Amino acid sequence: MRVVLATQNAHKLVEMRRILDEAGLEIELVGTDQFPDLADVAETGSTFAANALLKARSVCAETGLPAIADDSGLGVDALNGMPGIFSARWSGSHGNDLANLNLLLGQLSDVPDARRGAAFHCAAAVVLPDGTERVVEGTVDGTLIREPRGSNGFGYDPIFVPVGVSRTTGEMSADEKDAISHRGRAMRALVPVLRDLLT
Repeated sequence: MRVVLATQNAHKLVEMRRILDEAGLEIELVGTDQFPDLADVAETGSTFAANALLKARSVCAETGLPAIADDSGLGVDALNGMPGIFSARWSGSHGNDLANLNLLLGQLSDVPDARRGAAFHCAAAVVLPDGTERVVEGTVDGTLIREPRGSNGFGYDPIFVPVGVSRTTGEMSADEKDAISHRGRAMRALVPVLRDLLT
């Protein structure tokens, strides 16, 4: 069974393939780099789930294959859950990790440590050519520190400390982060759904 993961991110492909292998699912997972003519999908949804579904529906429709997509971001308690779906473009330009992180730290500069709770959220969607759709979610709770620590990961990882851990996700190895991450949790939650739908 061939399934498209709606990403060109090699790390996401490796992570999801490993999760599928560990679950014993015989699925050939490919990225969108295998389909160079795919249209870019505007993430116009108001939730992570809506954006994941938009991407999965588009890739499924264009390839004729089952498609998996995810959308994720950081929700900050003191900012009423923002930046949320705008996490990757919080500073205005998409994917400028340093500008996004610095803007967020500036917005939280007067917020006391006790009120710096946050959570990474991820929604993962699978869409089949017959119109079947499923969405699962994963979350990891934590707090935001005042100065970045660690050069691993990306985005807000250098300021996010998961509950029960003393290091930021930016100080963790890829394997350590995958074991507890919101994306890892969402993708692992997708396994029984895939088993039910595809096998």
